Parts: sequence; C-alpha cells; structure tokens
Amino acid sequence: GKHKSILTRFPPEPNGYLHLGHAKSINLNYGVAKEFGGVTNMRFDDTNPVKEDQEYVDSIKEDVRWLVSGATDGPDPWDGAVRHASDYFDTFYEAAKYLITQDLAYVEELNAEEMKEYRGTLKQPGRNSPHRDRPTEESLDLFERMRAGEFADGSMCLRAKIDMSSSNINMRDPALYRIRRATHVMTGDKWCIYPMYDFAHCLSDAIEGITHSLCTLEFEDHRPLYDWFVDRALEGGIIECKPQQTEFSRLNLQ
Repeated sequence: GKHKSILTRFPPEPNGYLHLGHAKSINLNYGVAKEFGGVTNMRFDDTNPVKEDQEYVDSIKEDVRWLVSGATDGPDPWDGAVRHASDYFDTFYEAAKYLITQDLAYVEELNAEEMKEYRGTLKQPGRNSPHRDRPTEESLDLFERMRAGEFADGSMCLRAKIDMSSSNINMRDPALYRIRRATHVMTGDKWCIYPMYDFAHCLSDAIEGITHSLCTLEFEDHRPLYDWFVDRALEGGIIECKPQQTEFSRLNLQ
C-alpha cells in the first residue's frame, strides 16, 4: 500500500469542552487507525493563548479516555505522550521565515477592516495590499522585530503571498502570524507572536508524520491552502511528510 502504517490524530483546540460533533471525530480518527492496525496521536492545537485554559485540556483528555476506552482511569488510548502545536512553535517560525525569503510571505500593516475590504467577496476578486511587494529583506527584518516585541498588538501580521484573485477566498493571502501578547500555558511568555490555525495545523500534521488528516466538510475549501503550506515546507526541507486531508460530514441533530 501507500503507507506502511496508519497514523491519525485528534487535534482539539483547548478553548472549550467537547461536544457531540467531537465524538464523531474521535470515533473516526481512532476507529480508522484501529481498523488498519495504526495508532492515533492526541494533539492540542494551542495557537490562541487568549482563549485556552488547562481546565479544558484536562476535561478533553478525560472525555477521550472515556469515549475510546470506556473508562477514565485506564491507560491512555492515544499513542505516546500528549502533543501540542506549541511543541513546534520554533519550526513554524522557521517555516514562516523561509516563506519570506522565497518571496512567498510579507509583513502586512493594513488593519483588520482594511484587510477585509481588500480581500474581496465571493463574486469579486481581491486587491493586492500596498505592502505586498515590499522587499523580502524588509519583511524579514520586520517579522524578526515582531517576534522581539517591538510592535503593538494588531499593528502588523505576516501574510502568505498566494493569489488575491483566487476564487477560493482562503487562498487570498491568508494571515500566518499575528502579534498577541498573552501568556501561553505551555510556553509562558517566550512568544508574543502566534501562528494562525491553518498554518500551524497542517505543519503539525506533517511534523508528526500523520498519514490521514480527517476533518469535517467545513474544511474542504481549506484543503488547497493545507496542501500549499505543506508543499512549500517540503520544498524548503523543513518537513519530510505530506499528510492527506480527507473530509467527512458533520454531525447534526434534529
């Protein structure tokens, strides 16, 4: 087959308690791995420290143990230690700098409302930011100074340089990093810039060697972006694995 072994993951954000939709995702990720003799990683996508809390982490782990194993006091059903996106913050940062050096990312100074206006709509293409073509050396310098804490929260962000005229709005120069001074549960005050979910999620999958990234249909339009990030990181030698994102229907009750 294509893979020697199957590795899935359950990657909740630790910003709330699990709901019924999560139960479907847990059963699919653990069930697919078990059916094909594989294992599942437990990873918290902890990229937004403002909304995250250790209480949610503990609750989620307890719920996963109960759903997969039928008990909360047995052995952990996931493979190895619990993982966190924050374990890979240094790699994300290097990946972002690589994109800048390849003229595939730039530091943006438009505010949120201006970025929304420039993004366009489903029927109208977006417009290039006035900062889109700034020299790579300038963007690299600004990004490093963003990390050093020289700029105020919300004053700048890092964006990928993809295609502002794409019919898929997710490909219109999405944000990669934002400035956010907040103490992180795992990393403390080491960082004042944090990666966006779409950027961190796919690279986390790749770093861990995930073979099948299973997610709900709402992420179908994000798959081209997932692949774009992974392909660029592969080209830069930052990662070695290319996971396959596959969507499944959401669970609704009536």
